[in-house]
Amino acid sequence: MGLHRKLHSLLFGCGVLCMVVFACAVDVAAQSRPSKSPSSRSVVTGVQPAERADVARFRQRVERALSASGPDKGFWGVQVTDAATGEVLYARNAGYYFTPASDAKLFTTALALATLGPEYRVRTTISTTGTLDANGLLSGDLVLTGRGDANLSNRKFPYERKVEHDGPPEKALAALADAVVARGVKEIEGGVIADDSLFQLERFPSGWTIDDMLWSYGAAVSAVAVNDNTFALELRPGEREGDAAKFTVEAASDFYTIENSVHTSAHGSEEKLAVAREPGSHTIRVSGTMPAGAQTRRLTIAIEEPAEYAATLLARLLEARGVRIHGAARARHAGDPALSGADRAAETVLAERLSEPLAEEIRHVNKNSLNLHAELLLLLAAHQKSGATTREEALKFAADFYKAAGIADGDVVLSDGSGLSRRDLVTPRAIVQMLNYAAAQLWGEI
Repeated sequence: MGLHRKLHSLLFGCGVLCMVVFACAVDVAAQSRPSKSPSSRSVVTGVQPAERADVARFRQRVERALSASGPDKGFWGVQVTDAATGEVLYARNAGYYFTPASDAKLFTTALALATLGPEYRVRTTISTTGTLDANGLLSGDLVLTGRGDANLSNRKFPYERKVEHDGPPEKALAALADAVVARGVKEIEGGVIADDSLFQLERFPSGWTIDDMLWSYGAAVSAVAVNDNTFALELRPGEREGDAAKFTVEAASDFYTIENSVHTSAHGSEEKLAVAREPGSHTIRVSGTMPAGAQTRRLTIAIEEPAEYAATLLARLLEARGVRIHGAARARHAGDPALSGADRAAETVLAERLSEPLAEEIRHVNKNSLNLHAELLLLLAAHQKSGATTREEALKFAADFYKAAGIADGDVVLSDGSGLSRRDLVTPRAIVQMLNYAAAQLWGEI
């Protein structure tokens, strides 16, 4: 981190007005590979397009920083370009592959803005193909249809300098439930369905790990996304050493069973907590110790089956408002029996919600590195423009966009939209070109 701060100081203190920069390092040089572009196989250092004294000093300072004890163990990729002229002021390994991590979101959010536009909004609905009689009895099912809005939550907009929330995490879903009740629904003969069939059921991109699946940053991808497809588990110690720790679950829907074996340890002792959930299981096991007097620990757990969870939560919210439901809460995925043309013609929308404009969502995604949101933007952009429904189709659509943006063939190899995949590879020069392209667009400032 100290070296990154030093490089930042060097890059923005050399007297060049406009620059775009990408640098990354890995501990073992073998982890980075040259891109497929033939021109990328030579390592360029100390590029000298001009004899300007300030640029020469800058190059020397960067070389000293990267060759110092410690940084010299890493393998660095850097490209510094004057955004106004396109002059490359410094480059090292600029055509070699590095793992981008969340810098991949620069590609995804640029794709979304270019494809959807800054004012694009996502529509979420609750509908039915049944009939509602004068007594409030709804024949048939009640269907929550998700279309990729990642902000069915209590997140406040616009985003300024920090993330803010207003109300309970299920606030957006509760507002939809209120609208259904306001339409006069008192009893549902069928069940409550959450429909995420807009995209194929591919919850975890290639290159995500089993450890990712438990935590908020690895939440499953679904066109239905309530509260970022997460819930909060809060633990607090007991009064005395040996007491069982207590827990509460935020946005509870009885979807998960919590097995809590955490006990209270001596005041001032080290906290030791472990959380486990087997893939596909609805049981979460929490174990370990919390010292007496310790503050509440908040754990944000990812939901592995977002549509099923949303249906269960919506049913609970409706029941809390006095609605009687005869059927079960369940999901409808792509590949499940779809509505017939006649059913769709008879479908009645009982409640709907429009998302914030895409420009507001982009700020949240990039400032706070929201993985689920980036994944949904990738799928949405490809679906709206080309009708893509699978991740493979979306990635192909994105690759065509990167080529059109002037990025060299083979310089971007992404398996997801967020950068969480360990398979993702990009070159420093691809980052620079993406930023140069974005800066020239009407939405570049966004």
